[in-house]
Parts: sequence; C-alpha cells; structure tokens
Amino acid sequence: MDDLKKKIRSALSTSNYSFLEKSKELLEILGYKSSRTLSLSGSVDDFIKEFPARNQNTKTEHEFGNHAESIHFIFQLTGEEIASDNNRYKVNSFDKGDESSFLFFAVELKSEGYSRGKYAEFTREINKRLMAPTVVLFKAGEHLTLAFVHRRRHKYDSNRPVLGNVSLLREVAQNPHRAHLDILSELSLPNLLSWMNMNENTPPPNFNGLLAAWLSKLDTEELNRQFYQDLFNWFEWAQTEAKFPEDKNKQENVIRLITRILFIWFIKEKGLVSDELFNEHEISKLLKNYDRKNGDSYYRAVLQNLFFASLNTEVENRGFKKQGNKDKKDEKFSRYLYKNQISDTKGLISLFSRTPFINGGLFDCLDSEKSVHNGGYQIDCFSDNESLYRKLSLPNRLFFDEESGLFPLLNRYKFTVEENTPIEQEVALDPELLGKVFENLLAAYNPETHETARKKTGSYYTPRTIVNYMVDEVLVGALLHRCCSEDSNAKSKSWWQDRLRYLLDYADEFNDAKELFEEGEVQSVVVAISEISILDPAVGSGAFLMGALHKLTLALRRIDPNNKHWGKLQKEYAQERLEAVFDNESKKQRREKLS
Repeated sequence: MDDLKKKIRSALSTSNYSFLEKSKELLEILGYKSSRTLSLSGSVDDFIKEFPARNQNTKTEHEFGNHAESIHFIFQLTGEEIASDNNRYKVNSFDKGDESSFLFFAVELKSEGYSRGKYAEFTREINKRLMAPTVVLFKAGEHLTLAFVHRRRHKYDSNRPVLGNVSLLREVAQNPHRAHLDILSELSLPNLLSWMNMNENTPPPNFNGLLAAWLSKLDTEELNRQFYQDLFNWFEWAQTEAKFPEDKNKQENVIRLITRILFIWFIKEKGLVSDELFNEHEISKLLKNYDRKNGDSYYRAVLQNLFFASLNTEVENRGFKKQGNKDKKDEKFSRYLYKNQISDTKGLISLFSRTPFINGGLFDCLDSEKSVHNGGYQIDCFSDNESLYRKLSLPNRLFFDEESGLFPLLNRYKFTVEENTPIEQEVALDPELLGKVFENLLAAYNPETHETARKKTGSYYTPRTIVNYMVDEVLVGALLHRCCSEDSNAKSKSWWQDRLRYLLDYADEFNDAKELFEEGEVQSVVVAISEISILDPAVGSGAFLMGALHKLTLALRRIDPNNKHWGKLQKEYAQERLEAVFDNESKKQRREKLS
C-alpha cells in the first residue's frame, strides 16, 4: 500500500474529533484545501436560510432537516486556486456566485444505514441550492459517504442548472475496502492533475479539467470496462490451466464458472454466503493436504459442494452422502461429496449453513443421471468416483494466486446488490454486470469455429443506455399519439414532443414539469399513462419493462406530484369495475371477483 493510501486509511480510522475537522483532514490529504469559507453555525436551518431553494418548504427539504444533525460548509476551491496550486494561492472571501469552483460540505446524519436513494435525495436537496459543483461528505454512524452530482444547463431556463446523475462512494468504513481506498486515492488532486496532463482529450489543469477528471473517475462505465478487462485476462488464463471432460467446450465451461461465482459474489454482499469460503487462510485449514500451486481440491470440496449441495438444495435436505446407500433419483446431485478430501467436515458444513436455497437453474448440476456410475455424459463431473471426477481439474492457484487469482481480482473491486439507475449510481459493480460479462465472454472469438458462442446461442444483453433510449422513444411516441390530436400542426406536435421528453428526463430533479402543462393537458397525460400497455416478447431479465415502469412513475411524480389526477382516475376505474361486477356476474362470480 502506497503512502497516500496509508494516510487516507489513517484519516478514516480517526474518530476522536469532530466530523468537520475529520473532513478537512481527509480533504487536505487528498490535496484539497482553501481559505475561502463561510461562517455558519452548522444547523440545517442556517444552511437553508443562507442558501434558499427555488422551491421552498418541500417534502425533501423537511426530510433532509429531519435526518441531518448538522451541515458545515468546509471551503470553496476556485479555478484560480486549481491552476496555481491551491497551497500557494491564499484568499479569504467566499464567492457564492462563482460557478467555476468546487464547494465542499460535511453533513452528519442522525442515524446509520441509509439507502442509496436517501443519500441521492439529500445530495440533490443540498445541490439544488448551489450554483457550483459540490462535493458532499456524509457521516452516518461510523461510515463516510462521498457524493457528487453532474450538472448541465436547464433546457428551458438557462439561468439555473439541472442536476443529473448522483455518484456515490457509499458507506466507506473506518477499515475501508481496498476499492474505496483506490478510488479516494485516484480522486486526490495531484493524481487528477497528473491524469489531466497525460490525457490529450482532457481540458488543461483548471476548473474544467478538474471537473472532467472527477466525472471520469466516478464513471461506473469506466469501472466496468476495467473490471471486464481484468476478468477477461483471467478467463484466458483459466482456459490454459483448467482441464475439462471435453476441451472443445472449455470456453463455455469457464464462462459458466465465472457466472456462478459472480452471482455468489453479489449475494455475498448481502451476507448470504460466508466470506471464509473464499479466504485461503481459513479454507486451507479445512482441507487435507492443501496445496495452492499443485493441488485442485478447493474447486471440488468447496465450490462444487457450495454450488450443487448447498445453493441448489433445500436447507433441510442437506448432508453428506451416506456410503453404501443408493441415492434416490432426486438426490444424486444434492449431497455433499469428497469427504476424503476434507479434514474438518463440521467446520465446512458450518460455513455452508448460512447459504440459502436458490430456486433457479444456475446451480443445477449438468451431469446426466447415469454419469454417477460410469456412463451418460459429464459436464460438471460432480461424483465421488475418482476416475470420473478427475476428468475435471481446476487448480487452486486459479482462485488464490496473489497476482492472477480470481478471488484477489474480485477483492480489488467493490460490489453492490443495488442496480444503478440513470439518476443515481454507486461507484461499485452492480448486478447489471452479470449480463454484460456473460454477453461479452460469449462474444469471445472462437478460432476453430469462426463464430462466437453468443451467435450460436442467440444470447444478447442490451446495455442500460440503449434500454433508456428505446424506452424513451416508445413512451414519447405512445403518449404523443394519445395526447396530441391528429389534426394538430407540426409546431404543436413538436411542442408536445419536447415537453414529453422533458417529462421523462431523469436529469432534472425539480419536479416542476407541471409548469409546462395546462390543467387540461395534465389530465390528458395522466389518462394516457393509465391506458398504456407494454409488451416485451423477449422479456429476458425484464430490463425494458422495468425501465418503462420507472419512467412512467417518474412522469406521474413530476406532472401530478400530489396524486390529484391519478388518484381520482383510479377511483373512477375502480367504481366502473365494481359496477360491472354487480351488473353482469352471478352471486358466486361476484363473491369471487370481490374477494
């Protein structure tokens, strides 16, 4: 660990003084400091009074006030200070109107364990009062969260900014995850200035350059690309090291292994799988004659038992296979195996105990029933018969080698079980990664067949940006057809289209879309939304359907914030359905419909 990361870790672990002082210390370690500050008491009321919002006394304002213990303005860092090295450029005056500057705030929250949505909501509530890019440091319990928002100009009012995507480095612990240390280190001013000087497409070391650098370092797409490149290197190495029953299917077998382990890595974030199962120091105590370099017992005794006899078996049916007993048909691949390779069976079973039953096909053993006793076909080679299970070998080094192993690779990244959205994202790997990795690995070129596995299987995963674009186009077209009469002129249709696009735009948090519509138009949009039906024939993971649902919910929240029109409409629909039941159904049918 380099010196900067050691200092960051030390600053995060210190808890014997105020959060404001701790924030200043951390920022100074990262290279940010300025004498441009503002004397405020730290109360939320003083902050709201000093920085009034365009829309005041809102629900989100009250929510922030209820949860924030204090909010302190740390300092303002201007473009001049960035360009001339802020350690030498000393000024004392805070300039509220300077948009070419960075503002830093420290917020201490009353509770702990806030959701990503709450952090994003609080960040927006702070930022909507300010004209300059703002970094917010939150303290919730013993955890720190860093928040930053992308800004652009309002499409209809150039005098105010629009808040776009909220990026969060969330829940940084006093003993921080390696990924959090890496990202904080990359956000240090010296590292960002160096990055700017090395990148031809980046503005020079000034305010615009620093803003571009922050946005780049907090970009989850870039994080995903880096992760995929690291994973692909392991994917290629694994094909040279692993042994499978049929070498022609090596790619598919390694892809299946990666998919299974990535899925486990995400549910491990929820505490549903024991960390010790992936800790070489701990697991080596439970296996006989463990040898990282030349052995291959880990995959069989730990991972296969985890896959097939834990994740794919109900908790009450788990246990080791009994010698001499003939298995029932449905138990052939649901019993723990390889007892002779395990030194502490009770210890290993205790690590499996928190693992839930996953009712899906990902952890189905793909061997045929006849394969257990010589015969049939083998893919996973899950058997106690040594002549059969030796057909598959995945060396321990594939998983634990410090430089190239899969688990050290995964431990370099932070995972989150909450899927990022166009309006808020945690700087971590989210579940969408599963689809991206699966598709990209399937697309790996096969020099023997000259086709990709993806083409062969027809497996295609649509990136979130494409989903958002397609959902927007479909919904704008559908709403336009219902809200704008066919005999309207081109200008009127264009105006409707512009407003509908604005209504569905995540990147404006003010919930003021109602201002663009007359009362009768609001009613038309609400009715149109209620009449829309959406069909996705190739439903897959449901990305398009969920994307449409989120957009329609956003539109209703912005055009009908008090639920006046939608609530009335739903009551009318309910009344119509009730009347239809009593008018047309028999007594028995009425009872069934009303129950």
